[in-house]
Amino acid sequence: MKKLDCILLVDDNDADNYYHQMIIEEVGCAEAILALENAFDALDYIKSVDESVEQATPNIIFLDINMPGMNGWEFLDEYEKLSKEQKANVMVIMLSTSQNPDDKIKAKAKYGILEFVNKPLTEETLKKLIKKHFPDVLE
Repeated sequence: MKKLDCILLVDDNDADNYYHQMIIEEVGCAEAILALENAFDALDYIKSVDESVEQATPNIIFLDINMPGMNGWEFLDEYEKLSKEQKANVMVIMLSTSQNPDDKIKAKAKYGILEFVNKPLTEETLKKLIKKHFPDVLE
C-alpha cells in the first residue's frame, strides 16, 4: 500500500495533537507524522526540508487557526511567501474548532484552502480526504 511521506500537524493543543496522531496511525496513511505546537516551528521545518534529506516533506499540513504567537492566518501569510518548490505537492487543510462561517470563506478565498475540517479529525474524515486528494494512497 502506498503511503504519504509525511503529515504535519500544527496545533498548540497537546491533547489534540496526540489524538490526531493516533487517528493517522490507525488509518496507516503516512510514513511519518510530525506534530508541532506552534506555527513558527512549522515554518522553520518546511524551510529546512530542502536542506536535510532526513526530513520528510509534508504532503498534508493540518493547521489550527487559534494559536498563540502566530495564528493559522499569520502562518498562511508567511507560507505564501515560500518558494514554489517548498510548497510543491503540499496540501494545507484547516483543522479547527471554529464555527465561524467567515473562516471557511476566508480560507478558500484568500488562501485557496480547499478543505476546512472541524476538530476532532476522525478516521472517516481522514479517509475521505485521502481518497479525494490522494487517490493512489490507501489502495
